[in-house]
Amino acid sequence: MIKKVVIVGAGPSGLLLAQYLLRRGDNYQIHIYERRSDPRIVSFSKSRTYPISLNERGMSALRQIEGLGASVKAISLEMNGTVFHQQNGKTRYTPRQTPLFTLDRTNLAIALLESLTSKYNNKQLNIHFNCQCQQVDFTAKTLTLTNIAEEDKSLTINYDFLVGADGAYSAVRQSLNSTEYLDCEQKDIPTDYKSFFLPSPDEKSNINLERDKIHSWMLKDGTVVLLLHQLGGTMSGVIYFPRKHNQVANLSTTEEVLKFFRENFAETSQLMPESEAEAFINRPPSTVLTVRCSRYHYGDSVLLIGDAAHAVSPSIGQGCNAALEDVVVFDQLLDEYSDNIAEAIAQFTVRRQPDGYALVELGDNAFPLSQGLFIEFILRELSAKILHQIFPQRFSPPLFYLISETTVSYLEILNLYQGWIAKVKKSNEKFLAI
Repeated sequence: MIKKVVIVGAGPSGLLLAQYLLRRGDNYQIHIYERRSDPRIVSFSKSRTYPISLNERGMSALRQIEGLGASVKAISLEMNGTVFHQQNGKTRYTPRQTPLFTLDRTNLAIALLESLTSKYNNKQLNIHFNCQCQQVDFTAKTLTLTNIAEEDKSLTINYDFLVGADGAYSAVRQSLNSTEYLDCEQKDIPTDYKSFFLPSPDEKSNINLERDKIHSWMLKDGTVVLLLHQLGGTMSGVIYFPRKHNQVANLSTTEEVLKFFRENFAETSQLMPESEAEAFINRPPSTVLTVRCSRYHYGDSVLLIGDAAHAVSPSIGQGCNAALEDVVVFDQLLDEYSDNIAEAIAQFTVRRQPDGYALVELGDNAFPLSQGLFIEFILRELSAKILHQIFPQRFSPPLFYLISETTVSYLEILNLYQGWIAKVKKSNEKFLAI
């Protein structure tokens, strides 16, 4: 019997899930509903976005679809390490054993869309843009949507299997949250961010920002800048700043912006034109919502994946990678239970929810805000690398190596580094209370 699958959200995880389901045969007819316009047709503002970093978790999920890994690599830049820029002008370099691939989120979505639509016709797949989910009737198995492109025309559709892949502010999860079945904790992390965009430095300049490295700066008040190259001769940056120690959002003139970057992040200020400084002022600070859910499913017909289930701080670069890994986990469950959707849905919570909790905990507390503890973090990572190489059976690999270069479960990583996570959590709470 063909099952009608409705996926809310045409982001990376929703689109990849569609691929995984459709390759299983003719068991599924898939409808995807996305509130935004088709990114292949309408260009999106980058003012509130920053590049996605795909590590082994995400890339291994993409590689399981023929040709997809290669097409994503073709629109990505390979990063082989991180350069930490110090206030005294010196740098500290941390290499990676396996490369990180960085690209714009919209370009990733386009690559997934093109891969999907090139293989399947509208008998198997229909993608509906400009359709916003309003509410779900879980008893009737119906979904009410608004067609934004047609003067907010309302439509109701039915489903056999509903997937909420609609991000941190998921409408499917909000509908579930109104039931007694789901217990969900949502909170804004105490750090906001702003994006900025720069031209790449000229080869003849003395600005040393290597193309295959992520560049990072950190101030004593916990403000952090990440900057990396993009295809097309540009660089994308993001500045994170504690909400209570806000030097950034109060900058009100181009002169103040340029002075702030010049005094704190010298290399970036040499590249920032006045037009970007003005644009930076006009970009509102963005908040980050984290989500912990007691369940990732409802009954035998509803599933939450990606940020809808476990939105996480971007500090460890795992949001998209974890979302893509969700698809792999669910696919494995379908294999184990012979495409029994009801069993696979229920087991997804059992299999994945502990990792989701661990992921949020790691995102909140793996990275210290204070410079003093950050130095200890660097030393710990270095010593862990050396000790693991000499005594691999006695000493675990470094924390960030496990998170960003392996597919070791988030729960296992959290258990291995529980002491460090507790120390950072206590330090960060104290730091933010000042």
